[in-house]
Amino acid sequence: MSEQAGRTMRLCFLGCGRAAESHSRTARAFRPHVECSYASRSVDKARAFADRYGGARAFDGYRRAVESPDIDAVAVVTPPSLHLEWTLAALDAGKDVLLEKPPVLRSADFDAIERAAARAGRFVLVAENYHYKPVVTRLRECLASGTIGDPLFIQLNAVKRQRSSGWRDEAALAGGGALFEGGVHWVNFASSLGYTIRAVKAIQPGAGPGRARGLERSMALCLEYQEGPVCMLSYSWEVDSPLKGLRISRVYGRSGSVAFESNGLFMATSGRRWRIHLPGLADIQGYRGMFRDFLGAWRERRQPLMTLAHARRDLEVIEEAYRDAGVSRPDGAGPEPCPPSR
Repeated sequence: MSEQAGRTMRLCFLGCGRAAESHSRTARAFRPHVECSYASRSVDKARAFADRYGGARAFDGYRRAVESPDIDAVAVVTPPSLHLEWTLAALDAGKDVLLEKPPVLRSADFDAIERAAARAGRFVLVAENYHYKPVVTRLRECLASGTIGDPLFIQLNAVKRQRSSGWRDEAALAGGGALFEGGVHWVNFASSLGYTIRAVKAIQPGAGPGRARGLERSMALCLEYQEGPVCMLSYSWEVDSPLKGLRISRVYGRSGSVAFESNGLFMATSGRRWRIHLPGLADIQGYRGMFRDFLGAWRERRQPLMTLAHARRDLEVIEEAYRDAGVSRPDGAGPEPCPPSR
């Protein structure tokens, strides 16, 4: 049994923004098994977060938190441009890492993270909550069971109107546009259904003459699976959707189909029999499942269910999509030059 079994994990957030707020609310459900602290370039901001969320400590700067013997693990929730630097610093200091998505600017950056984790005997969990969504688990089970026969088409509808501000509108800090920042969730959704993505095609809608330049806000992807099905993903931050973002996605098989609310509110299958599913409203976004896995991996000294190899492939898919669509990224954020997969 690990010496950490039963211990309270002392977790510090590096960064005090929206991601830290979201994860702090989730962490409340795991008290007293998790004790949170906060670090910021502004110690006043760190103290404000500690007061708001019942934090144990407030650190003046990330370095002090990373090097503190009173911290067991860190959550890197800075802008993406800083993720690699502080993940490596935390691993070198002997801390396990919860790494906010998008994890790094380039898939090749995972090489350094994997080496540092192996050297330190620590792990990194990319905070991809969609990997833990109940609707993803239920869909994967449904597709594997043969309920709808051989799946042919998977249509993921993830269009909405979303404003962005702050570092998310600064290319050098964000590392990419809507697909990189938010669409990575849906790439992970597509890659967590039990199939292997082997080819990527992409189009940026409306990217014609006279189109305003800047970070892209809409993308359409066609993902070919090695096992046969094809997934079509529509992702946008500039499309109105009814009922505050409720959207319907579908899977079509040779013997039936699945219709599901994209966020996971419900799922209906037809084929051998009709059935309505409520996958799991209590953790519809998968945050609790993700946090439970992080705590379990820390206590049991095991690798998390969301592996670095999986996170790397998700980022490779986005790089291939950008390359295929001719979407430019900030200098230093693009993939190594190579022909797109076909």
